Amino acid sequence: MSQDDASRPDGLSRRALLGRVSAVGAFVALADVLPPGTGDAGAQTRRAPAREPLETLTPAEADTLDAIAARLIPTDTTGPGATEAGAAHYIDRALGGALAGFRDAYRAGLAGVDAYAQAAKGAPFARLPANDQDAVLTDLERNAAKGFEGSAVFFNLVLAHTVQGTFCDPFYGGNRNFTGWDLIGYPGVRLAVTPEQQNLDARTAPTHMSAYDYSMFSSRKPAHGH
Repeated sequence: MSQDDASRPDGLSRRALLGRVSAVGAFVALADVLPPGTGDAGAQTRRAPAREPLETLTPAEADTLDAIAARLIPTDTTGPGATEAGAAHYIDRALGGALAGFRDAYRAGLAGVDAYAQAAKGAPFARLPANDQDAVLTDLERNAAKGFEGSAVFFNLVLAHTVQGTFCDPFYGGNRNFTGWDLIGYPGVRLAVTPEQQNLDARTAPTHMSAYDYSMFSSRKPAHGH
C-alpha cells in the first residue's frame, strides 16, 4: 500500500507535505496530495495504540471516526499519522466540551458515512480496504455521495478536527506522545530562545512539554482540557 518517496510524481515526501501544512496553517486532506492508497494498513494495525475510554461517541461511531482519521493523515513507512496521535480521542473528548455543538453533526454524519460505504462498497467504512475508504472519502468531499446530503460539509468538519487533534497541545487529548509535533519538527513552547536557536538552519531539540506544564500557564488550564 505504501510507496517510496522517490516514486511519487511530485518528488515530495509525506513529511515535506506535512511541513507545508504546518507552515501555512492550512487544513488539507493528504488524500489530495498523495497517490491513492498511500498509507500502510499493516503499519496502522501494528502501531495502533489501545483506545482510551470513550467519553462521547458510541463504540461504533468511534470505529468509523478512527478509520476516517487514519485515512486523512495516514500512517505509512515514513512515519505515524492521526491514529498514533490520538486525533479521534481528541474529537471524542472535545464533543463533550468545546465541540459539544457538533455532537449531532457527528451522530448523523458518521451514520451517513457508514450507510454510504455499505451502499457503495458493500461494508461499513471501518471494514473497507484503504483504497475503498479513500474512494468513499473522495465522494464525500466532492458532495458526490448519493443519499448523503451535505457530505462535503461533514468531510471538512472531520478534516479540520483531525488536524486539530493531530497537532494540538497534548493537554486537549490529541497529539499523543507529541507525535504530531515531532512529525512536523515543531519543538514545542519555549519561554526563551538563544541566539543559536534563531539561526535559520538551527535544529532545536524538542521539549516534549505541554504549554500547561509551565507554571506561568498552569493556573490557566481549561476545565478537563476541553
